[in-house]
Formats: sequence, C-alpha cells, structure tokens
Amino acid sequence: MTRLGDVQRNETRCETRSTLLTVLLWLATAVIVVAMLLRMLPNNLDGKRYVPLVVALIPWLGLLSAVIAVFALTIRRIGKRRMLAALSAVCVVIQVAWHWGYIVPAASPAAQPMATVRVMTFNTKQGVADAQQIVETIREEHIEVLAMQEVSSDLLNRLNDEGIADYLPYSVTPQLTWHDNGGVNVLYSAYPLQETTENLIPIESSSIPAATVVLNGRKVRFGSVHPFSPRPRNQGLWNKSLDSIAQLQHYGNNESYVLMGDFNSTWDHASFRYLLGDRFTDAGQSAGEGLHMTFPAVFPIAEIDHIIYDKGVRAADLATKRIQGSDHLALLATLTIA
Repeated sequence: MTRLGDVQRNETRCETRSTLLTVLLWLATAVIVVAMLLRMLPNNLDGKRYVPLVVALIPWLGLLSAVIAVFALTIRRIGKRRMLAALSAVCVVIQVAWHWGYIVPAASPAAQPMATVRVMTFNTKQGVADAQQIVETIREEHIEVLAMQEVSSDLLNRLNDEGIADYLPYSVTPQLTWHDNGGVNVLYSAYPLQETTENLIPIESSSIPAATVVLNGRKVRFGSVHPFSPRPRNQGLWNKSLDSIAQLQHYGNNESYVLMGDFNSTWDHASFRYLLGDRFTDAGQSAGEGLHMTFPAVFPIAEIDHIIYDKGVRAADLATKRIQGSDHLALLATLTIA
C-alpha cells in the first residue's frame, strides 16, 4: 500500500506540474498573439497607452514562440500540445517574415558605387556621456559623419577639449528650445558642410540639424533626429514627431537623405514604418546582419536607434558600441553611395 500510495502521489504531482506547465505555455502564447495583433495596428493607433512598449519587444516574443514550440513537441504531458506547437510555429513564421530583412540583405544597387562613408549615431543621455571615449571611438572607427542627441553645452565643451575638431572639424548645433528632448541634436562631419540648417523641418521635438555633404560628386543630406519617447505622457508628441519626419518623403529628390538618431521606435512600430514609406530604408532592417539592440545600454532589448536613408544608398558593417555615461549604445555603419 505504501508503494502504491507513493506511485499515486507521484502521478498526482506529475499531473499538477503538467497542468501548470500547460496553463503557463498557453497563457504565454496568448500574450504573444495579442502582442502580434497590436503590432498590426495602423500608425494612428499604435501610440495608445502601453502599446508602443509591448510592440518594441516583438523580436523577443518570436524567440519565446520558438521555445514554446519545442516544449510542445518534446513534452508529451502538455495539453493539446500539437495545437500549441502548430500555433507557436505559425507565430514564428510570421515574425520571421516580418524581420526577413534582418536575416537576408536587400539586393545591391545596380549602379557603380561612387563613395563610402562611415557614420555613427549616439544618444549621449543629456550630455553625461564620456567625451574622451566618444572621440576615441571616432578615431578608432574612422567615423566621418556623426549624429548625436541629448547634447548639452557642457558636453560640447568637453568634446572640444578632447580634440573632436581634429577628426570632425565641421558641425551644426541648433539653439536650445523649450521643446528639446533632453538636449539638442548635433551633427559633425569630416567634410565641409553645405546648405546647413539648425532645423530641417517643423517638428514637435528636438530640432533636426542638417547639412549637405558632397561625397565624390554625389550630394548627401544628413540630419540628426530625436522624436519624443512613447511614454504615456508623451504619446501624442511621439506620434506627431514621427509623422513630422515622415513628411521628408515628399522633399526634393535632387539629393539623397540620411537621417540618424534615437527614433524612440523600432521596425515593429507602424509609425516608424509609416515614416519610412516608399522612400526611406532602415539600415538594420535591410543589411541582413541581424538585430542591433541599442537600449538600454546595460542589457539592450530594443533597437530604437536607427540610420535610415534614401534609394541609392546601402548600409553594411553595422555595429554597436558601449560608451560610458549613456543609457544607449552607439550605432555605427558603413554607407555606400551609388
């Protein structure tokens, strides 16, 4: 009787564990499906309450779907495991399709490349980032165009003291305004700047400094951007500032645009995809080099810093770099101009 009782108790424990695991896996799958449905919301609805924060984690939920599918296929005690495995597999397939450009690079432009330029964008966290390390990164990575966000006057002074002008002697720095998002955006260049402006377009966030650089005869207009974050108190401003940047789709085509910065949005946000439209391409989503998470710096889980560009430009050699003092990683890329 004792042995029979032990067997019965063990079976009861196994059934309880199986039930708990089944409930947990099905609950997790339900959360994933809901998040995927939120990802499908149009750009005028994706800024509601906590939707942007959930959607930013979509790539991780794809990984979770794959794990759930493996559990469902290997653990026989899971309830309706075949249905669970099939649903999880469908979630994985859909998310792979959404992020295909991170896996397979876009086709190379047919035109002969005219120039290459190494670029970097970096949010300095209200100007407290390490100026010496920024300049060291510029030197070591051969950065030719640099966009920075949340820059303070103190950081500008420290960068000058560290000799940034030895590598990037040309710059555009807007005046501080009431609607700046943690500080001003700044643009630095190793090449002379033409048609400089402290604000490329009217926008409900930090001004977008911009300038044209001539690269081997080809004009490229660079800008440093930083829309508001989608926190509940900023969500209206988040949508408005992204929509403002989207208006650049209709600007003149006599020169290519490259916009770099902390967009406070990921490829999975409809507002970011709307911003890109038919004209712009996101470097991360087209290079086929995987995800480059940039926030937070200690354990990055979201790719919110971007380099986007016009047709005729291609990105490669994407990388992130930790610079002390900031809560973002710097994002670097080599752009080929055709």
